[in-house]
This record gives sequence, C-alpha cells and structure tokens, in this order.
Amino acid sequence: SIIGGFLLWAVITLIPTINTFLASPKQVFAALIAESMANGRYFKDISISLQRVLVGFGLAFICSIPVSFLMGWYPTVRNLVEPWIQFMRTIPPIALIPLVILAMGLGEPPKYTIIFVAAFLVMVVTIYQGVKEVDKTLIRAAYTFGASDKDLFFDIVIPASFPYILVGARLGMAASLTTLIAAELTGTTFGLGARIQGAQQFMDTSIVLLGIITIGIIGFVLDKILLLIEKKLTKWK
Repeated sequence: SIIGGFLLWAVITLIPTINTFLASPKQVFAALIAESMANGRYFKDISISLQRVLVGFGLAFICSIPVSFLMGWYPTVRNLVEPWIQFMRTIPPIALIPLVILAMGLGEPPKYTIIFVAAFLVMVVTIYQGVKEVDKTLIRAAYTFGASDKDLFFDIVIPASFPYILVGARLGMAASLTTLIAAELTGTTFGLGARIQGAQQFMDTSIVLLGIITIGIIGFVLDKILLLIEKKLTKWK
C-alpha cells in the first residue's frame, strides 16, 4: 500500500495544474539529499523536534498517571479535577500559544508546555477510564479476604488499568506529534515544524512535504515501539 501511495502521488504530480503547487516524489527525494548535505540541517531538525516531543510527552506521561488514579479512586478529587479536564479538552493547544509565550517567553519551555498539554489531556482521560473499568467483583473479593487499600491499589487496580496506560501512551505520543508544528510556532529556528513554516513562506512544497513525511515516519516508528512494549508487558492478557 505504501508503494501504491507513492505511485499515485507520482502520477498526480504529472498533471500540469497540480505540479505547480505539489512537489513530486523525485523533488522531495532531491530535497532530502540537499537538506542532508546542508551542514546536517535535516538531521539537526529531527533531533531537536524529537527532543521536544519526548520531553513534553514524558512529563505528560509522568503527571497523567497519578492524576488519573486519584480521579478514579477518590470521588472528591474526581469532582474537583474532571470538570477542568473536560473544559481544557475542548480548547485546541494552538489557542494557548499567545498566553504561553507571554508567560514563558520564546525559549524551549513554551514548546514543551504546548506538547505537554496536548499529550496530558489525552492520556489522563484514557487512563482514568481504565481505572473506572476495574472489575468491581475483584475489588469486593479483595476486601473480603482482608486486603488493605494499599494492597488493592497495587495488586488489582494498577494491573487491571495497565492496558489503558499503554493505550494512553500511544494516543499521547500521537497527540504530541500532531501538536509539534503548533508548538514550534513559538519562535524557533530549528525543528521540523520551523522548517515546514519557513518553506511555506517560500512556496517550497518539496521541503514542506519532506517535513510532513518525516514527522509521519517518526510517529510510525514511535508507535511501533510503544506497541511492542505493550505486547511485552501484557502477555498475561
């Protein structure tokens, strides 16, 4: 299907009215060679964008797990936090950029923050749903055998929610990557999002497409890594 997609792309760009604004696979490949040879700019953009994604995602993952479990375990926490989570989910992360820039300036922190917000909101809702879905029969049985809240939490709730944690991680990673370009609107020279935006100003669709395809490949690889981890850690299912 991938080869078929590239063939279709190549055929479409043979149409005169389309090739004026859509670069062909050959042009994109030429751009890849040129960008790779230009002082390693292409690989520097990849490493910087990947760092931003992983930092924002990592912080979101670390924060979403305790928040999700507290929401699922304590009704008071749920009543306090869930309305704000649902409210923030309706706001596109890109809408927060002006406020984030005013608060943090134009360095790396605002980029991490935008990615963090996008990933956190996706993961916290997914993991919280997993906590809610824990079999109540198991919980009652554990209490019957004298299990403490601590035992119940670590021996039943966390293992039962584990698949949701991994699914949340995959969704959070996807959200991080889809927010990357918006995050790099906060004033930057390097990064795939910054490169795409710069190329757009010069109508260089070969660079734009190269950046888009690169982000897609990175997302595909990271998702496969997370899927492999999920399979390794959930063999008991």
